[in-house]
Amino acid sequence: MTLKSILLGTAIAALGTASSAEDYIIGVMSAQSGYLAPYDGPAYAGFKFCIDEKMANGGLNGTTPVKLIVKDTRSDIAVGVQVVQEMLDDGAKFIVSSADADPTIAAAQITAADMIPTMTFAGTAPVLTQVGPHVFGSYPADNQQGAVLAAYARDQGFEKAWLLTSPDSAYTLGGPRYFGEAFESLGGAVVGESTYSLNQPDFSAIVTNIQNADDAPDVIATWAWEPDFPAFIRALRGAGVETQVMGGDVLDTPTVRGLGDVVDGVVHTSGGFPDEGSAYADFIDRFKASTGTVPDNNYYVNGCDIVDMIEQALAAAGTTDPAAVSAAMAELEDGTATMSNFTFKGTDRMPLREVVVARIRADGEKEFVLRQLADPETLPKP
Repeated sequence: MTLKSILLGTAIAALGTASSAEDYIIGVMSAQSGYLAPYDGPAYAGFKFCIDEKMANGGLNGTTPVKLIVKDTRSDIAVGVQVVQEMLDDGAKFIVSSADADPTIAAAQITAADMIPTMTFAGTAPVLTQVGPHVFGSYPADNQQGAVLAAYARDQGFEKAWLLTSPDSAYTLGGPRYFGEAFESLGGAVVGESTYSLNQPDFSAIVTNIQNADDAPDVIATWAWEPDFPAFIRALRGAGVETQVMGGDVLDTPTVRGLGDVVDGVVHTSGGFPDEGSAYADFIDRFKASTGTVPDNNYYVNGCDIVDMIEQALAAAGTTDPAAVSAAMAELEDGTATMSNFTFKGTDRMPLREVVVARIRADGEKEFVLRQLADPETLPKP
């Protein structure tokens, strides 16, 4: 069974389920096409799988049945705004938004009037929570990822960094800059920055600038996603530049890992790693047994973790009232989840979670490098 068939089947099933007065209605923005599909698709599959497990045992906390309203945004912010309003009109009391800051910010402006809790599938730009106290991240934020990755880079002896950014997204702009800020706070130097446009097919000019830099970098940091990262790394390695490349969690996809020799040794952040005997490994086994699909990135398990976050917020609130759920979620501390535990209390509602650093091999596998919380002393401000 393919992931696409799982998504289409579960979306149809969710939309076709009649709700009762007691149902807790969750609206889900899930891009099934476009640039967000490689992230929203797996995240929704994991989310739906764990909702189904909860429903088989009475619902959230064993007592609250859930009805899902799932709508395709096609990775279009305007469409996302439209479907969020439609889901609110249909009674949604919680919105799970697409896996990026920009569509989440747009959705949160619609949900603000009634304080509907709005949580991104995997958006990591800390600015997304500034819309209001009802907005939440679920994955380790970019400043957390940047701080951990920069510390690792400095531990490897790298001293000069080059940043590759795109101003077209809060994620692609902010992530590398958080890395650079933390890198400099640890004694390194940012010696250059190149900018690109999303969906840019040709990176040859950027590669030439890096090659000809008076102060040559020994590490390049980027939060570029598909198809930009594949285009960049092919151009870089094709020009004979072997400089170490480091990136954000967006590189944790089978497409990137499948690029072969050009990504051999690329290091990236993520939110977890399925160590043998871990709850994460058990999730993979259960998902495979149920669907026939093996989760091949962290977005699946983070989708499941969002279910746990909602469940624990409902338990803490003691009600399904949206404003009360938002307030209760903001106070969760040492919450339990499959990928890693999480804390919202004392944060800007981007959860404090462990960051994993992993290395891609030419054979398409990834290797665990380290796991740690960001150091508050080097954590860049949003």
